[in-house]
Amino acid sequence: MNMLIFIIAGLLVHCVFLASIFDIYFTSPLVHGMTPQRTPLPPPAKRLVLFVADGLRADTLYELDDNGTPQAPYLRNIIEYKGSWGVSHTHVPTESRPGHVALIAGFYEDVSAVAKGWKENPVEFDSVFNESKYTWSWGSPDILPMFAKGASGDHVYTYCYTAEKEDFGAQDATKLDTWVFDHVKNFFQAARSNQTLFSKVNEEKVVLFLHLLGIDTNGHAHRPNSREYKDNIRKVDEGINDIVSMLEDFYGNDGKTAFILTSDHGMTDWGSHGAGHPSETLTPLIAWGAGVNYPQKVTFQFFEDEFLKEWKLEKWKRLDVNQADIAPLMASLIGVPFPLNSVGILPLDYLNNSAHFKAESMFTNAVQILEQFKIKMTQKKETTLSFLFTPFQLLSDTEQINILRKARSYIHQEKYHEAVSLCKTLISLALEGLSYYHTYDRLFLGISVVMGFVGWTSYVILLIVKTHTSLTRSTDDKASTVLLLYGFAAIGVLIAFFLLIQTCPWTYYIYCLLPVPVWYAVVKEFRVIQDLASLLLVFPLGQSIGFLVAGALGIEILVFSFFYRSTLTVGLIAFAGWPLITRLWAQAKVTTLSWTLLCLLLAMFPLMPVVGREPNISLVTVAGLVILLISSFFLACLCKSKNKYVPKKDLTILLFQMLSIALSTYVVNSTHSSLHHKQGLPVINQIISWTTLASSLFVPLLSPTFFFQRLLSILLSLMSPYLLLSTGYEALFPLVLSGLMFSWIYMEKEALQHYDDSLKPKLAALNFSYTTDITQFRQLHLDDIRRSFFFVFFIVTAFFGTGNIASVNSFDPASIYCFLTVFNPFIMGSLLVWKIVIPFVLVSCAFEAVQVTTQLSSKSLFLIVLVISDLMALHFFFLVKDYGSWLDIGTSISHYVLVMVFTIFIMLLSGLAQLLTTKRIELWGRTKRHSM
Repeated sequence: MNMLIFIIAGLLVHCVFLASIFDIYFTSPLVHGMTPQRTPLPPPAKRLVLFVADGLRADTLYELDDNGTPQAPYLRNIIEYKGSWGVSHTHVPTESRPGHVALIAGFYEDVSAVAKGWKENPVEFDSVFNESKYTWSWGSPDILPMFAKGASGDHVYTYCYTAEKEDFGAQDATKLDTWVFDHVKNFFQAARSNQTLFSKVNEEKVVLFLHLLGIDTNGHAHRPNSREYKDNIRKVDEGINDIVSMLEDFYGNDGKTAFILTSDHGMTDWGSHGAGHPSETLTPLIAWGAGVNYPQKVTFQFFEDEFLKEWKLEKWKRLDVNQADIAPLMASLIGVPFPLNSVGILPLDYLNNSAHFKAESMFTNAVQILEQFKIKMTQKKETTLSFLFTPFQLLSDTEQINILRKARSYIHQEKYHEAVSLCKTLISLALEGLSYYHTYDRLFLGISVVMGFVGWTSYVILLIVKTHTSLTRSTDDKASTVLLLYGFAAIGVLIAFFLLIQTCPWTYYIYCLLPVPVWYAVVKEFRVIQDLASLLLVFPLGQSIGFLVAGALGIEILVFSFFYRSTLTVGLIAFAGWPLITRLWAQAKVTTLSWTLLCLLLAMFPLMPVVGREPNISLVTVAGLVILLISSFFLACLCKSKNKYVPKKDLTILLFQMLSIALSTYVVNSTHSSLHHKQGLPVINQIISWTTLASSLFVPLLSPTFFFQRLLSILLSLMSPYLLLSTGYEALFPLVLSGLMFSWIYMEKEALQHYDDSLKPKLAALNFSYTTDITQFRQLHLDDIRRSFFFVFFIVTAFFGTGNIASVNSFDPASIYCFLTVFNPFIMGSLLVWKIVIPFVLVSCAFEAVQVTTQLSSKSLFLIVLVISDLMALHFFFLVKDYGSWLDIGTSISHYVLVMVFTIFIMLLSGLAQLLTTKRIELWGRTKRHSM
């Protein structure tokens, strides 16, 4: 198969494997066609005020400062004297959009929704705002529009500041919240003199939504333990106090206003969010006003997190809820229908109302969730053959009718406690049934994807054996091949017909039909399989078992490194001892010593704290100075070289790269100093940063293609943007990694000579642009599996060694401050991804050099790498789960996505590494032509 076609096919196959978990585990839970359900009794409140303090952690709000003073005195007073409080438990991903959807619509978006859009709705959904008579909202342009555009009619009004105000480098991010409070006050001041507006705000079923982004912005910029973050909480506390007083005055203290304060998500100690750490998933919930229970004093209460004692709130009853439970609570307070797609369970302990009202509300909640279950069941029944359909046994049609009749009978008999208990049972069964039908096809799809995985990996192994070893001598049997083709085509038609009569989604066709051509390609090589089997039968059993154990151990070490970064340290220490085991130290003592020392030095990085938790700009400066010293030493060596003429243009490029390093070091220090003094991001620094980034992939192509000159040029060019994206010790990581890569190239040369003394490549004479002579390529041997494993190990180290963890929340927003400080998730995400990719590129270029040094075609080692990474991916596919703690769920998703992205990246990086190492652009005259 042509290499380009193989890479394209591989990319497509792996993209399908990557997308599969979102279809298997995390599809949208929404169904449509339900009837709105509302409590038949009059509600306690005419209006609801929802304060969402974006990025506010529960512990930071509830804790006392060193002097025993509350962070938010007004809200503390509410907890102790006026309302109910607790912790709202959010779900992964802990981002603003999914958090607000859970709060206001009552359901949890699937994980992929974060990538589908921040300001637009990937799917239509109902919300409390949509069900209200009028909703007025003030705040961020990233949040408010999605609820206005999702609403039916024109009754949801939004007032947003400009996106440019969301600046992490601004002098005072609390201005975002002050803007909201001021505009709410001005709005009600205008309502006094505007009869139409006055009439609207005095209607029933009105919602006022205040989205307060300042705390989140200060948390990203200064971290949650900072003075700025805590000062912002006090400002919000004062602002809420003012708004409550103003509204009570406006409405004449009619006692018909309910208030809720909560947050969409929390934040880690290092100022990020997105995963399932408790600091991200535990958010505050305080409710007071019309229809809300007063504080309930208790003598004892137990929670596993043991925060109560720390918060000095053990005497006041804590009422925890799931984040989606807040939507039915708001709907119940103002008497609007529960959002159609809500899976929230009404928290009755928050309600200060009659037992009859609570029972009716819970009955409405049960019917609303049961409606979703019935629609979901009908949909699945219609798309499944009758003899294959297995209904949810615990909630048959008869059981549904019996429970509803019994609950209604209890309400009529005023047995409200029994009615509530029965409704909770029905809700629990309906939610279980929803999950059952939502995951109905999971096993079927999972088997299809695993068959595709195993088939693809088997095909790659056979391709290696057939084209890059001398183990097989068989030729293809054309008659058998044609017969196989017809056979597999028939299987494909049968599968497609089976999916068609069940009206399955188009993605099912991809997952189920993909294994057909893959396994056809495998079975077509049955001659190779026969030869391989016969060779394995005569191979010593002990050695076969030894190779299998060693391979499995290697894969498990890579898998374990995703859970425990310290595993990489163990691996690197083992690598340090590799020359001693193979006796390479005897023939190359200096090379072996440098390899061992650099392995041990790199082994320290996975033991260090996660990047961003302890920023240290001085270490970034040290990294810049070290790379300048190294490049100066190389420049001096070039100038003193007597045997080699160095063109001035090559020296000019090197000097330009050194200047770029120096500028980058200065810009990092200057930017962080400016932001520390709250003077914003200097424009000149921003221009230098973007210019440096833009030139980082172009400048290496101007340098000579001799081994070490080109590799050093790539390192210098990529180090400039890496320094700009660094905040601490990770700036030193590419230096140590590159040193080890140079040493690895030398070690592989020695290992090749150790294997075959006739192969003696001289590194000084090697040139990347002379690597196209296929007659010099040799066949693979067992040591090449070790080389490929080293590459995959170094790729994994390139990610985890920089302090990242396999989670969205490991990335420090401060890393991008040299480029921009205004909130823009896609640009920020792209910059952070490029920071991660830079070490990958360094390793890939070194691997390209290893392939040239060991006289192997890039295709052969690349195929072995593909097998190793696919085995890892298959391992993680079985570990993906959507149950347990949200930290476990988020981690399992992250692991699988990362290893699949690694595999896809390796394919793309192979091409990028070849481009960076072999191509040269001549700006000063014609390119010198060499004979091949």
